[in-house]
Amino acid sequence: MKKIVLLFALLLSFWSNTIHAQTKKAEPIQVQIDLATIADDKVNVTVVAPKLQQDEAVFNIPKIIPGTYSIDDYGKYIENLTAYDAAGKTLVVEKQDDNSWIIKNAKKLAKISYQVNDTYDIENTHKIFSPAGTNIEAGKNILVNTHGFVGYFTGYIENPYQVKIMHPENLWGATSMTDLDNSNTQDLFETSRYAELVENPIMYGKKDVSTFTIQGMDILIAVYSPNGVHSAESISADMKRMMTAQKTFLGSFNANKKYSVLIYLSDVQKENDAHGFGALEHPTCTTVVMPEAMGKDELAEQLKDVVSHEFFHIVSPLTIHSKEIQFFDYNKPKMSQHLWMYEGVTEYFANLFQVNQGLIDESAFYSRMAGKIANAASMNDTMPFTTMSANVLVEPYKEQYLNVYEKGALIGMCLDILIREKSQGQRGILDLMQKLSAKYGKQKPFNDEELFATITALTYPEVGDFLSTYVSGETPIPYDSFLAKMGVTKKVIQVAGNPFIKDQKPLITINPANKEIIVLPANPLNAFFTELGLQAGDVILAINDTNYNLDNIYDLIMASEGWKENDTIAVSIRRDDKNQVIQGKVKLPMEDRDGFEASNAQLSKLKEAWLKG
Repeated sequence: MKKIVLLFALLLSFWSNTIHAQTKKAEPIQVQIDLATIADDKVNVTVVAPKLQQDEAVFNIPKIIPGTYSIDDYGKYIENLTAYDAAGKTLVVEKQDDNSWIIKNAKKLAKISYQVNDTYDIENTHKIFSPAGTNIEAGKNILVNTHGFVGYFTGYIENPYQVKIMHPENLWGATSMTDLDNSNTQDLFETSRYAELVENPIMYGKKDVSTFTIQGMDILIAVYSPNGVHSAESISADMKRMMTAQKTFLGSFNANKKYSVLIYLSDVQKENDAHGFGALEHPTCTTVVMPEAMGKDELAEQLKDVVSHEFFHIVSPLTIHSKEIQFFDYNKPKMSQHLWMYEGVTEYFANLFQVNQGLIDESAFYSRMAGKIANAASMNDTMPFTTMSANVLVEPYKEQYLNVYEKGALIGMCLDILIREKSQGQRGILDLMQKLSAKYGKQKPFNDEELFATITALTYPEVGDFLSTYVSGETPIPYDSFLAKMGVTKKVIQVAGNPFIKDQKPLITINPANKEIIVLPANPLNAFFTELGLQAGDVILAINDTNYNLDNIYDLIMASEGWKENDTIAVSIRRDDKNQVIQGKVKLPMEDRDGFEASNAQLSKLKEAWLKG
């Protein structure tokens, strides 16, 4: 009986707080972010509180945000949080944990203020993924991932937000939000609730943007390149080609009117800069971090893969998602079972659309899938994917997270193949996602435990069997059997490897005494070294007039990824205490790998429907 009474008391309290929050929904949370007077790489933030009726209030900075699947504790980078009443007197504040502060006598609360420290300067002390982190470099670049700057009051997360940002005139804010202030030194943004604010990062810097329109969608490409190596103009042609292909592949699926790609290029020679390369998705934006040292072609290739992946997130989870995502708890998260769809199908689309739209050929697509099969085999292949997803924040499931991009994509591929087979090529997984979007959508989440039954009802019983056997079950997927349904069989293929790596082992090392790069003994060295006559013990001083040592060896590896067969190359070396320059051509080392080829002509029509339909 006591438990029942206590339960009623808790429910009444919950309903009371919920009703109270709903009645206050129209009152906006007002925020001021001062980027004009940065000191010690810290930004001052002021939050005007709503009118509170309780004696204590809790202010929170997110512990985790959607799309990252890791505990990051952004509150650790908040300093000197102070609460004030209307007369400017301070109120008592107690820190509850890394991300929450309890404010006493909250009925008198007028505002709080605090300082934000950035994460890029201290990346060696935490594991925050760089595209989800923050950068504060006065007068040059401020990456305002809003979850790192702005928090929320418990019970008021659904209130609208008004965010005023003061900034130097030479810094321009790139974002998908609309600036409601015409001033050159002040921006004003409004969002319907906190979740919408979190999904809208802003990158301030010297205005380096390119814009274009694709099928009614306005695209903004913004670039920060600290040493001026790349520009939005140099990137935009490749981005337009790629995003046009994506829109064509999706058809009418996406109705966004604006989409922004914010590209932060890191100076990897600086210790206090971003080193976590990749991208983070949002409904109308992607935030990208890449090394500035990449060549133009290699950067374009990387952007094609990572930006396309993030763009396809508009399908899932940004449109099709469970209640865990719709009502995401930033400080007490409950994770969904369906990372196979959110990340896996998204990654599959990011590869499928390229062969579908002619950006890569069939052999390249098969090679990519073969690589994912090999990578997935190195992970726990019997761990149920749904179990891993629901528990991804803790071990041993956390260490398997990267498999969402490998086995997750392969789950998407096998489902696509199965639906194509059962429908005689008429439908595939994109059709399924369109049907799920029509049934659910941005404002109608599904129940986690009901998704498989819904998918089965929209497709075939065999699809339901696949999901229960291979996704929620422990049985490894027989990929060869599924690919054979499309007339595709296994074949050993040759692919170009990295010039400085053989059998996953480096062929160069570093002399710790002077940071010089030395060719290691190997039996034998690969074709790149033998073609140029490089020998064990040679000290590599420069390549193509760029000096290299330990400090920029990453630049060398990145540059080599962009080399093509028979490119002209000049290698400056020291051998037997004598300097010399070796002129020659690049010969890329070839490696045998498992691959696939279309070998059954009778199934060619079905295969074409799969890859080109």
